[in-house]
Amino acid sequence: MKERKFKILAGLLSILLLFSLIIKLVNVPGGMILSGLVLGSFVLIAILLGSLIVAALLRLVFKKFSILTLYSVTTSIGFLLLHYNLYSPTLRIIVPPGFTGEVNLILSNVDDNILEVDSNGIGYVNQWTFDKIYTKPIVFESSGKNITERCVGFNPSTFWSKGKTCCLQGNQINTLSFEVVPIGKIGQKQYYSKDLTKLVDTSLVLATLHDRYTKIQTQPYEVELNKK
Repeated sequence: MKERKFKILAGLLSILLLFSLIIKLVNVPGGMILSGLVLGSFVLIAILLGSLIVAALLRLVFKKFSILTLYSVTTSIGFLLLHYNLYSPTLRIIVPPGFTGEVNLILSNVDDNILEVDSNGIGYVNQWTFDKIYTKPIVFESSGKNITERCVGFNPSTFWSKGKTCCLQGNQINTLSFEVVPIGKIGQKQYYSKDLTKLVDTSLVLATLHDRYTKIQTQPYEVELNKK
């Protein structure tokens, strides 16, 4: 392939990857007060500037290629790596018929995710899924009815709520959660809560050391006062 054609193809690939990344960043959760698009833009700028330096160094070795060709190649590689890092699977979650409440996916030692949750809304996901997921899932009742519209996330920009619950044998349970609300409450967060330490399958939980940000599960109790 001639250098001119290679330069055109590499340039087109780089531009295509750049625009697809910008589109993807719109749906990426942000941090602090900045959106995912703003934070991602900083990374894109770093890739563009870093690729320029790398291309200049490569030009010293591959002298038959123009710096523009090498720049297109290095930016394409950088954009591909960022695409991989931003990849998030879209989970298909199955809940019992008529289910409302909080769905909790527990960080687990399973190889294959358990996405058909029990009557308490509990399922189990492996470490890779736990780390990569941020896109809104598709949710069905076991009867086949799609109830995704009744799912409410953490906030408008971040769907999954990451939580830490203590204690399970002195360690914390790590969760990803969202709510399934009644039809009359669509779009309204209900703040459901349950004691996961008494509901999870302990043989599946991949518990980790707790820290000061871990939520300690407590149960209310009643004290009966004898009247005299």
